[in-house]
Amino acid sequence: MRAEFFILLLLYVLVGTILAVFSRRFFRGNLKDYYVAGGRLNSLLSFGTYAATTYSAFMMVGLVGMTYATGVGALGFELLYLASTVLLLSTIGVRIWELSRNKQWISPSQMIGELYGSRLLAVMVASIYLFAMVPYLAAQIQGLKVIFNYGGFGELEALIISSIMVYAWIVLAGMWSVAVTDLYQGLLMFTCGLSYFLWTIFYYVPSSGVSYSDIYKALSNSNYLGLTSFWSLGVFLAYTIPWVFFAVTNPQVVVRLYLPRDYKSYRNTVSLFFIYGFIYTIIVVVIGLTAAGLSKIGLIPGNMQWDTVTPYLLNLMPPLLGSIIGVSIVAAAVSTANSIVLAVSGSVLSTLSESSSLLAARILDALLVLSAAIVALTNVGFIVDLSVLTSVILLPLAPITILAVYKHGVFKKHVKTSAILSLFAGTGLATYYAVELGPRRAFRESINGLPLSLWVLLVSTLILLTGYMVDKYVNRHQLSR
Repeated sequence: MRAEFFILLLLYVLVGTILAVFSRRFFRGNLKDYYVAGGRLNSLLSFGTYAATTYSAFMMVGLVGMTYATGVGALGFELLYLASTVLLLSTIGVRIWELSRNKQWISPSQMIGELYGSRLLAVMVASIYLFAMVPYLAAQIQGLKVIFNYGGFGELEALIISSIMVYAWIVLAGMWSVAVTDLYQGLLMFTCGLSYFLWTIFYYVPSSGVSYSDIYKALSNSNYLGLTSFWSLGVFLAYTIPWVFFAVTNPQVVVRLYLPRDYKSYRNTVSLFFIYGFIYTIIVVVIGLTAAGLSKIGLIPGNMQWDTVTPYLLNLMPPLLGSIIGVSIVAAAVSTANSIVLAVSGSVLSTLSESSSLLAARILDALLVLSAAIVALTNVGFIVDLSVLTSVILLPLAPITILAVYKHGVFKKHVKTSAILSLFAGTGLATYYAVELGPRRAFRESINGLPLSLWVLLVSTLILLTGYMVDKYVNRHQLSR
């Protein structure tokens, strides 16, 4: 066991726990406060929890490895996500925040069910969250397991410690403890990401006896500064389409639209998130490209799996620096994982009963963490693949959410029925190919010339719009009689 990692991990947990305990003074002891902090977060806390929840272990582990393996196309993939998220937050996100102030929602499933006036649809959405988010939650715990292995922990020890950490900061004060620790973890992620970048560029490269021009030449000759063979149009669409709609499909980020206490706080959240996300993305991608260049020169292996690149580089660092960065990756995974748990349990409880207790919420949270730990133990798929596959399964929620937010209040039975069919068809299509082809192939391979994610989006949107148009036709026909 690395002594440096163990000591820094204890320090990280101690500081986070103190902050989580401190947050209890703001907690009012009801479900609304437990799940959405009563919609009372200021700009800084709202930004911190959105950024930390969004940028998980995927960045420092997954995206570094993805860039190392596939080149600068990964930058386009991630920046398109950031741009689309800011666009959605600046448009439909504002409408969702305004509605949440009046409707007092605690979950996205409750929101969709209420806007369509359909309890069945709310139950379906909560069930899909329960089914789709467990692999995504497992991806975070899996990322934790990789970093704990770097620290010298065994696999079972890593899973147990990870699961306890994910649950502990939820149970103290729900969203309040999660938001406060998210701000702490988000700052830690950014600072340590910058340290990772500085070590790679200004220490490891010069000490390896190569120049920046050597790395640039190696990347250029390998076409890593253009689109490599990996980034065909179909693959690029397969990866980017789910992430373009991430802000309105994934429950842990939709819930965060309910948190800002006023419009100024909401607006500041979006602005700060954009700045944070842009700089963090550039840092991570440059690290990945540098690693790719070093591999082309022959200084590091050129055939590493995506999720092993960062652990390999950590082992080259001085133990103290490697441990600090390792702990920051733990922070990234914990912040996303406990946010997922809260969002999913809130969706389940809000559809089952309006009078659920905090005890029931905490028990369900524990069951979700346990389920994800079991999935993580099976070592299924890459972290990137699991994350994007979850978003593919959730894609049908994009047209359903957008239509509901802009056209609610005029829905008749045809739209409600089509929303149910749209959700069933889209998630069914995604799940079928995920099982048939496996998580990695499911969204990379073209199906009749189009990626799975595009098929899911097209099918679900077409079904939903058909019901909407039928409703409009029926309404006009009735008015003309």
